Amino acid sequence: MLGITLEETRVFQEAIEQGREKEAADGIFRLLKKRFGQEVSEEMRARISGLPLATLRRLTEDLLDFNSFADLQPWLDAQ
Repeated sequence: MLGITLEETRVFQEAIEQGREKEAADGIFRLLKKRFGQEVSEEMRARISGLPLATLRRLTEDLLDFNSFADLQPWLDAQ
């Protein structure tokens, strides 16, 4: 019809990006709970979930250097 596929549409690409961001954030929540034994507060969940994918990926790596759960707050404040 228009010569483009569904996968080439902006809406489709945005949906894929949002799915990747959600999956990355969910992984971060699981890693933090496993590493430090505590749940992420709703406020921090909202902050983390609002980060772009590249920043979420950086957090996934950086949290391996955290010494405690308290290191998350300054990291988020620096973003």
